[in-house]
Amino acid sequence: MKKEIVLTAVSEDRPGLVGELSAVVAAHNGNWIDSAMTRLGGQFAGVVRISVSAENERKLCDALLDLEAKGISVGLHINGANVAPSGTMAKLSLIGQDQPGMISRVSAILGALRVSIDSLDTLVEPGSMSGELMFKAKADIILPHGLTSEQLIEALEVITGDLMIEIETQK
Repeated sequence: MKKEIVLTAVSEDRPGLVGELSAVVAAHNGNWIDSAMTRLGGQFAGVVRISVSAENERKLCDALLDLEAKGISVGLHINGANVAPSGTMAKLSLIGQDQPGMISRVSAILGALRVSIDSLDTLVEPGSMSGELMFKAKADIILPHGLTSEQLIEALEVITGDLMIEIETQK
């Protein structure tokens, strides 16, 4: 029987980190299924979904936790029976003048409307013309049955009048 583990890893960025993680997974006959990794503020951060046989699960988990001695902070989460949300897949793009609490306000609206976030990337950077800080977000979302793109845009526009919002639904 196969088990799935979701691994989180954070460390000071340095060459070879992914190699260290993947070597431990491979040494315990684990299968690296999918991952998202990035460098943020000098730190390496990653999330990995791993499949491993039930008999190798404990040894793999112990070996991954031993990476702490090498400066890699590891969190392990055993995947339970999780039902994916149903609805319409969409891409959400937001851009506007940065303000404190933007993610909090956006995610509160998404949550209130039962919109599920599949992936989210955000960035604050100087605008090309004004130099003012601009908040940018791109997300893959799932609109629940009965919620239209237009209704979501209307709800998000309440946050701030100058927020440019695009939602592209996928068939």
